[in-house]
Amino acid sequence: MSVELFKNIEFEKVLKLKELVAYSEGRVSSKTLAQKEEVSVTLLSFDKGEGLSTHSAPGDAMIIILEGSVRVAIGENPKVVLNEGDTTVMPANIPHALEALEKFKMMLIVVKPNEQELQELEELQEAKGKTEKNNCGCECS
Repeated sequence: MSVELFKNIEFEKVLKLKELVAYSEGRVSSKTLAQKEEVSVTLLSFDKGEGLSTHSAPGDAMIIILEGSVRVAIGENPKVVLNEGDTTVMPANIPHALEALEKFKMMLIVVKPNEQELQELEELQEAKGKTEKNNCGCECS
């Protein structure tokens, strides 16, 4: 017997992702397909007008629109509309929000840094903070 890394999905069968999560009136519904420390894969369905308020995630979040249309806000960028077949990546720790323009379904893949990558990111941020503190345009310390 092997360890199954995916859950809530049939193995060795051809499937249509958008058929694996149903719409619920006035709600957002989800089905988790994989949940590990560094990666998660989730299918979500949104009724028209539903959404996710502004939030951020500890990892890069890729959304793939499976059906319908959604308005997406990422950081300070202008809002964009994604339709079936479109995808975008929302960077880690950058605020983002979603609003269903009509019923829509998406696959969400979140990839988080491992311990070593987290440490490297923290060191880079500390170094950047020291450089910005000087505010002289150079990289002196």
